[in-house]
Amino acid sequence: MLITSERVQKALATSNTQFKRLFGVNIATFRQMLAILHTAHEELHKNGGKPNTKLQVEDKLLLTLQYWREYRTLEHLAFDYNTVKSYVHKSIEWVENTLIRSGAFRLPGKKALIAEGQQTKTIAVDVTESPIERPKKIRRSTILARRSVIL
Repeated sequence: MLITSERVQKALATSNTQFKRLFGVNIATFRQMLAILHTAHEELHKNGGKPNTKLQVEDKLLLTLQYWREYRTLEHLAFDYNTVKSYVHKSIEWVENTLIRSGAFRLPGKKALIAEGQQTKTIAVDVTESPIERPKKIRRSTILARRSVIL
């Protein structure tokens, strides 16, 4: 498997520790994901079709890992990869669905986790903060309400 993307070559030139800090997976895991995606891409285009000139498979995987790791917006990723937001979204979905379908990166279901005889060693929890929108207090409406009560 020949990697031609400069961005991916630069990432793979780092140490395994730094790669994991940057993208959240080891280089060996990255290569395993890449092999699955290349196989799926070849299967998808075995009968021909429009060639993908926007992003290579390696870039799609790197883009997805950056999205998962940094929670970057699709617009920022599209700007960095010189493409459009909709294509970034389609690429991320394709990578996610392909990796899930392969079965190599699928998490066990809830029933498998609570089955007897198995002890849970690690649990991952998404604790991203999300602001709650609350209505703003508008001074005019409270003044109008007071006036109507007084009258």
